[in-house]
Amino acid sequence: MKEINNEANFNSSLVGRLGGVEYINLYKQYNEDIKAHSASVLNAGRDASFELFEELGFPTSKLENYKYTDLTEPLSVDYGLNINRVKIPVNPYEVFKCDVPGIHSYLYFVLNDGFYPVHDERNDELPQGVIIGSLSEISKSHPELVEKYYGKLSAKQKDGLVAFNGAFAQDGFFMYVPENVQMDRPVQLVNIMRSDVDFMANSHNLVIVEKGAKAQLLVCDHTMDDVRFISNRVTEVFVDENASYEHYKLENTHTRTTNLSTLLIEQKESSSVLANVITLHNGITRNTIEIDVNGEHCETLLCGMVIGDKKQQVDNFTSVIHSKPNCHSTELFKYVLDDVAKGGFTGKLYVARDAQKTQAYQTNKNILLNRTAKMRTKPQLEIYADDVKCSHGATIGQLDESALFYIRQRGIPEKEARLLLMFAFTADVIENIRIDALQDRIKMLVEKRLRGELSKCEGCVICQ
Repeated sequence: MKEINNEANFNSSLVGRLGGVEYINLYKQYNEDIKAHSASVLNAGRDASFELFEELGFPTSKLENYKYTDLTEPLSVDYGLNINRVKIPVNPYEVFKCDVPGIHSYLYFVLNDGFYPVHDERNDELPQGVIIGSLSEISKSHPELVEKYYGKLSAKQKDGLVAFNGAFAQDGFFMYVPENVQMDRPVQLVNIMRSDVDFMANSHNLVIVEKGAKAQLLVCDHTMDDVRFISNRVTEVFVDENASYEHYKLENTHTRTTNLSTLLIEQKESSSVLANVITLHNGITRNTIEIDVNGEHCETLLCGMVIGDKKQQVDNFTSVIHSKPNCHSTELFKYVLDDVAKGGFTGKLYVARDAQKTQAYQTNKNILLNRTAKMRTKPQLEIYADDVKCSHGATIGQLDESALFYIRQRGIPEKEARLLLMFAFTADVIENIRIDALQDRIKMLVEKRLRGELSKCEGCVICQ
């Protein structure tokens, strides 16, 4: 047993084997407690997820889809688990003072692996019919709504991390936007990791955007304490016909954090999706993103950026699946790596036989600032239709010396000239942020990060 502030007792497991034997024993011992502190809708597939995890175990770098992600070391730590949903002694509305001028977001928190239940008055103006809150609690109050969608995308994944999440996640974030409702401002979800002992969080998010609706979700990852954290979060997003959805994810944690994120999106006919994933500071990160373009005349934009130094590691694994004809997708990922940082990118672009008239483009560009940084990239096309326009490409290199020389001829010092080139390199990813206030703040954070300064949100107690 472990304690946090002498107030919260946590069940813990010895995790020393990557195959997850100790977690298997833990689930068998505590599965009734796990279910008792969750909802029946979430529990319905829990045992099946556990059986799949028993079969698969945790992924290793021997698997093709995880060849750039080595989780051996972070999974060797003895983490605490809050199986009994003991309250964490912190009010995130008091400690997190996000200051993005002009964003005026609806603000919600997941504290470790549970939705923070205290209501905040700034969220009183939600449009009629919109439901936002705890996945577990809304599963009890609106079981028919959650049951219709929960697990429908994650159940298709033959992935040990997703299966583990299905077995252990007891709560998460829920957002429902009904038909034709246009959200007037962004929704901001802040994931905060808080513990006095090494801690593991498993949470499941569910986002539903019905026909003709529009929503923007900004997900921010933060850590409060200098202990080892590992988070395993699965997010399922359903975007119905003629709906528009934007998903922004900003990671700004510390170097002892392992962040495992799976984002699964399904698009219906004539829908529009933008997903933008930015890692500014981290320890080890694995982002898995799968977008199923399952309707005609869809627009999909998937992009991301990584700024890494020291011993940081970031692996983005993406999959865009074109199942229907007359759709367009663009994918763009960029990395700037320094010191002994490691980057990985795998991009899978699949076009089904019936997906004629598809236009799909994928690009990965990377800059290594010294010889010790490493980048591995693997763009892939799998095309079964014959009337398509598709391309992919990847580059790994250093800053353009001729451009650097040209800038310096204008009297700009070398350090500042290099900064200008790096900022210009990341500009097109930042431009794909359609929330003006957020775009301005990201520009500032990226510039500070490229200068080697610690990127903080102004007024954020956690980051200081």
